[in-house]
Amino acid sequence: MNDILRQKIKDLPEQSGVYIMYSQSGQILYIGKAKVLKNRVSQYFNAGVKTEKVARMVSKVHTFDYIITRNEVEALVLENNLIKQHKPPYNILLKDDKSYPFIRIDVKADFPRVEVVRRLKADGARYFGPYMQGISSKDITDLIHSAFSLRSCSLNMDKVPPSHRPCLNHHIGRCLAPCTGTVSREEYKKQVDGVIAFLSGNDKKVEDMLRGRMQAASEREDYEQALYYKQKLDVLDKLVRRQVTALPKELNIDVFAIASSGLNTVAAVLFVRGGKLLGGDKQVIEDVSLDEKSALSAYISRYTSSVGYIADEVVTSVPLDDEDAMAQYLSDLKGKKVNVYCPHQGVRRQLADMAQSNAKDFLEKSLSVRERQDNMTVGAMMQLGELLRLPRIPARMECYDISHVSGTDKVASMVVFINGEPARGHYRKFHIKEVEGNNDFASLQEALTRRLAHLNGEEEDVSFSSVPDLIVIDGGKGQLSSVLEAVGEWGEKINFISLAKREEEVFTPHRSQPVILPRESYALKLLQRIRDEAHRFAITFHRNTRGKRMRRSSLEDIPNVGAVNAKKLLKSFGTVAAVKQATVPELMQVVNKKAAESVYNYYREE
Repeated sequence: MNDILRQKIKDLPEQSGVYIMYSQSGQILYIGKAKVLKNRVSQYFNAGVKTEKVARMVSKVHTFDYIITRNEVEALVLENNLIKQHKPPYNILLKDDKSYPFIRIDVKADFPRVEVVRRLKADGARYFGPYMQGISSKDITDLIHSAFSLRSCSLNMDKVPPSHRPCLNHHIGRCLAPCTGTVSREEYKKQVDGVIAFLSGNDKKVEDMLRGRMQAASEREDYEQALYYKQKLDVLDKLVRRQVTALPKELNIDVFAIASSGLNTVAAVLFVRGGKLLGGDKQVIEDVSLDEKSALSAYISRYTSSVGYIADEVVTSVPLDDEDAMAQYLSDLKGKKVNVYCPHQGVRRQLADMAQSNAKDFLEKSLSVRERQDNMTVGAMMQLGELLRLPRIPARMECYDISHVSGTDKVASMVVFINGEPARGHYRKFHIKEVEGNNDFASLQEALTRRLAHLNGEEEDVSFSSVPDLIVIDGGKGQLSSVLEAVGEWGEKINFISLAKREEEVFTPHRSQPVILPRESYALKLLQRIRDEAHRFAITFHRNTRGKRMRRSSLEDIPNVGAVNAKKLLKSFGTVAAVKQATVPELMQVVNKKAAESVYNYYREE
């Protein structure tokens, strides 16, 4: 630890706030919150026992900064916002597309319907769920439509024409058909209230309705319909058996647990909705918190932010140090009081133990898979930085390749890896416009020059606006030299290397001899993966470009035809060969006389 860092630790305030760890290159490694900044941050640099993951991160810390907040709740909010903005490699980052199935009822609508959604919005609608593991959202919606006469269509009730006729669901008694205007809002609302009561835990009324309909169908010897209701009763029974005894039927609880091996950490969550255990989820997480309590707290705040749903209670397997702050934070988000606590006994303790068992089991089963994944991605990225002596960790890597056939249809691919994994939403492609003939060197120069030009101004494209830590060129020393010559000052601001295919040699600027990475190293495998991905992406783009050009038929080159008429002719006749054999009257059935005669004469002259 350097003297400047040591002095900064001594000067830390004894107040709550957020701390930010930086690498030597200025990259943000980790963002954390603290009730007392001096106590928390100094723990990272003390000589005490640390997990391997924490020690690995601390070894890369060059300096840190901090922001003082008025209280721990403000620190929690600020920490979440900064992590979303900067996405540090050592923080828990849940995927934005992580979603669960919820049931939505827009109670503000005149005639609401039951929908299954995977995104929760602050729109005043009622949301129930999530549903998984044995009881799916489809099971629940089928139950609802078999017991209640709600519409399942997406018709706009304000724009239904007078001539509209109700669908089959109305005729078989499964919809009140508000589209006909014969049912009042009040009568329809009674059905909606029944659905909400059922989703809130009141199963008895639905059971009585289904059982009555099953018996009625059986008495009229409609055994197929009776079997249908029997199947729905079986689903309902399965749902009822998930009722957690000694819990209020209307209660919603999220139960969180965590397990760690020191290098790998997993979190588990169980969902209790309407007093029933509906299922749960397990995830491997990245975090370098100093203890399981802090890691679990970080996971809960990221999870609630990502999913968007906050239960009435949050139960944890271990007591959180910031329990009160977390409760206040979640209450502010939900707009009503949320209890957060670690129970010591009773049914909630049993749920916490169940979540803990799930976390431990998942940790054991995913350990080897996760270790390999870590080695192939983040581990490989860091190893590459060390072996090539890069000034900063190559968190964002871009690789470029050229594809063409004998200099025609030239294209370039830009493939992006973030934290060692493909970021396909950041891939970009280029048509090479200025280069004549077969010249890969000039094509690479054009592609890189155009790409880096986006860094000079205000760029809205999220990929083009991101500055790469490392640019990889598919090729040897010559390709690298030509690119560096074209990019000018960017060659000093961004790290460039090239990877030659034959011997897998890595060329770097200002070195005449290549770097030979160990054949089995994860660093080399990472370079090979991004190079091969750039090659695949370039070839695919080239094939599509070439195919489009070839599909642009010779018909378009004929005077008086053009693209629209050419498309009509191909659609009508099937092939260019069939168009060639057609007579003028046959052609005139598709295009006007002038175009038909031009086509006929063109191919006769040919």
